[in-house]
Amino acid sequence: MTKTKVTSEEALAFHLDPTPGKFEITATVPMTTQRDLSLAYSPGVAVPCEAIAADPQLAYDYTNKGNLVAVISNGTAVLGLGNLGALASKPVMEGKAVLFKRFADVNSIDIELDTEDTEAFINAVKLMGPTFGGINLEDIKAPECFIIEQRLKEEMDIPVFHDDQHGTAVICAAGLLNALKISGKKIKDVKIVLNGAGAAGIACLELLKAMGAKHNNCIMCDTKGVIYQGRTDGMNQWKSAHAASTDARSLADAMDGADVFLGVSAKGAVTADMVASMASDPVIFAMANPDPEITPEEAHAVREDAIVATGRSDYPNQVNNVLGFPYLFRGALDINARAINDEMKIACAHALANLAREDVPDEVALAYGKNLTFGRDYIIPTPFDPRLIHRIPPAVAKAGMDTGVARRPIIDMEAYELSLKSRLDPTANIMRSINVRARANQSQMIFAEGDDPKVLRAAVMYQRQGYGKALVVGRTDDVKGKLIAAGIGDALSELEIVNAANTPHLDVYKSFLYEKLQRRGFDHKDIHRLAARDRHVFASLMLAHGHGDGLVTGATRKSAHVLERINHVFEANSQAGVTGITALLHKGRIVLIGDTLVHEWPDANDLANIAESAARVARHLGMEPRVAFVSFSTFGYPVSERAEKMHKAPSVLDSRGVDFEYEGEMTVDVALNVETQKSYPFSRLTGPANILVVPARHSASISVKLMQEMAGATVIGPILTGLDKSIQIASSTSTANDILNMAILASCKVGG
Repeated sequence: MTKTKVTSEEALAFHLDPTPGKFEITATVPMTTQRDLSLAYSPGVAVPCEAIAADPQLAYDYTNKGNLVAVISNGTAVLGLGNLGALASKPVMEGKAVLFKRFADVNSIDIELDTEDTEAFINAVKLMGPTFGGINLEDIKAPECFIIEQRLKEEMDIPVFHDDQHGTAVICAAGLLNALKISGKKIKDVKIVLNGAGAAGIACLELLKAMGAKHNNCIMCDTKGVIYQGRTDGMNQWKSAHAASTDARSLADAMDGADVFLGVSAKGAVTADMVASMASDPVIFAMANPDPEITPEEAHAVREDAIVATGRSDYPNQVNNVLGFPYLFRGALDINARAINDEMKIACAHALANLAREDVPDEVALAYGKNLTFGRDYIIPTPFDPRLIHRIPPAVAKAGMDTGVARRPIIDMEAYELSLKSRLDPTANIMRSINVRARANQSQMIFAEGDDPKVLRAAVMYQRQGYGKALVVGRTDDVKGKLIAAGIGDALSELEIVNAANTPHLDVYKSFLYEKLQRRGFDHKDIHRLAARDRHVFASLMLAHGHGDGLVTGATRKSAHVLERINHVFEANSQAGVTGITALLHKGRIVLIGDTLVHEWPDANDLANIAESAARVARHLGMEPRVAFVSFSTFGYPVSERAEKMHKAPSVLDSRGVDFEYEGEMTVDVALNVETQKSYPFSRLTGPANILVVPARHSASISVKLMQEMAGATVIGPILTGLDKSIQIASSTSTANDILNMAILASCKVGG
């Protein structure tokens, strides 16, 4: 897989823009009228308050408790950075909160407690119990983390889960189940060596023993060597519980003849000689981050039969906690669980292991850049497997019900699985798929406006995030100054800067352009000015001659001006079938609007063309097109000459025999609202439209900008379609991230 570079400047900018931090709170109920306020607060709120006082379980019905998890830390063990304190841990806890939402639709809020006093921490968390459906403890140093978790589990009636311990343990167990299946061994028979007697290591051994591993077959090591029965140096009660009866005293001794190595320690802790001494088909989980105890290359150099996993995403078999904690809490919350017990963790591990043995969906294979099948390099599902959300939580919930921790058992498990499938934001998977395809394509992307800081940041991100090569049109001194001012001066050597002065192709470009424009009133001087001084024309000429795979422009000038310039090189107009389709992403929905760029006042035939272009874009985005021709009238009423062409457009598509759904004319609410659609049972649409074809460019522009400003929709586009080359025109209000998205679309040739 392509390794990407993240700079300090990019990381800080990501946390600063568009607003500080990584999430915000939004209301789920109307808050516009006096009546809304009266229901949300006084006097209406008194009714659910009294109901909950009479029956506390009703809090799961009338509040957000049932889908709310607290991510709590005191910052004493932040990632691999040590004791940074409560405040400095906040970015990590915010990150964990958004992972809960992204992967399992669990609402989460971060809480940082400014204390290293164990009793004060326990008391603070316990007092917050009524607020939350679950507690996720994070980045708390050992041994305090053991004491805190155990006490809170005993004293609270909601799930308390220290992910640094149990998250790693669950994913490790899932991978080990499959590794042992491949090697033909059983967990009760294998010799397991663990290096790293901290929170994660101890939790790993505890869970594996609960799954059948024998106590004296499991040897735990720390920096002082083997933890054996009778050892007194550097011991505590948690280590002592795993002291084995063994003559081994060093990690090397323990590794001799071992079937399994589990590492949660430090880079280089395992040597090639240690690996060579292991039993046949050795299983090596080198999970130290960022660098494993031994790399897969080093392990395979001495043992081709080794099955290796790490904590890294750039190696096969990543042990990634995000495969566990979101789905454990999803299942626990959905049964209003009192706890997350060993049986639920084991059920999660088995469900993950079973999923890895099944056929892999295309989008997962695409993410890895190769076809994945169960085997030595694929024993753990990948984090973006879309099946995780509806496969893991039901297994967790069932285990919780079977062990009596469920307050509200799920009656219809099939309906529950269906509900889980609809929980995730489909736009996230669409954008993920586009990003993966762009990385696979490795396109050379031309960024035409190298004098703009936003464009330069986008070009740097494009290259550093592994999408391909960025070609920036601009003057070297100007680009250098802008990069330094943006705090990314080190990127100058990474970018290829192209201009009329340094290209060997200028004469070829000018000859091409003169041949094209000589009968349109342009002489040689005009051609020189266009080719050598107009960056939009110069960039278009680069693309036309194959000196780049795609082009992004438009961030500094209005789209009409940019399109006019591109038209000098390409036939980018309505007569040539070119259209502009804009994608609106809002609250988990994606809707395409067309035409937002080219057709001023399309007729019925043009509208049909726009629909076909939009359908092509939709399919490139992984959507099945459903087109609505929208107007102020629905199926002929009220009658209006202005709506007549919208009424005729579906008939044009009828005659073409297209292979997607379409209907019209109709108002926007009929197009998008399932309940409103029920009033028109004869409609050919089988669900809400995801493509809206509007009467004119001005109405398209108004619709997009209104959604952007009033509703906060994310706008991608206009996506230029109908050209034989991949060109995308960004908006002049685009952020660096918006420009990057346009480059990614250009790389994938969306709309081409």
